[in-house]
Amino acid sequence: IEAANADVLIVVGANPTENHPVAATFFKNAVKAGSKLVVMDPRGQALKRHADYMIQHKPGSDVAVLNALMHVIVRENLYDGEYVKSHTDGFEELRSHLSDYSPEEMSEYCGVPADTLRAVARLYGNAKRAMIFWGMGVSQHIHGTDNARCLISLALLTGQIGRAGTGCFLQYSDFSPSELWRHSPV
Repeated sequence: IEAANADVLIVVGANPTENHPVAATFFKNAVKAGSKLVVMDPRGQALKRHADYMIQHKPGSDVAVLNALMHVIVRENLYDGEYVKSHTDGFEELRSHLSDYSPEEMSEYCGVPADTLRAVARLYGNAKRAMIFWGMGVSQHIHGTDNARCLISLALLTGQIGRAGTGCFLQYSDFSPSELWRHSPV
């Protein structure tokens, strides 16, 4: 994992302390070395002890949280305009869509203070190298496709793709490695 090379790590919809202890160790070591950690999970989890921000949003409000983060990044020009222009399509449509998702508007819906949403957006938007690590809590949900699209959009919007310490990483499963053999097709 490139966690050691990231300035900012976002762990969302995953519980690596329980399900991927080796990955959790990489995150903890990165934090000890100075990386900032954001954990997003309605349930809370042990990794929050190491987090700079623990976003414990209402279940099912992931898209609102992520759109609020992107709203701030676009509104405050924290996005990578050159990367967006060269590698993406539909930015103006995204900008227009995000105008309805201010942290103040989303705070009551998702249960996260607007100031926290702004601070996390600024942290991620100002990072030189940021990484998103997501688990099955993102994808195996009624809004799973929308959740994944928002996380990918967040990374693309800020140009956090294709360099050491950047990108989106999908956790393989939400069961412990010791149970992996039960789910193996072999």
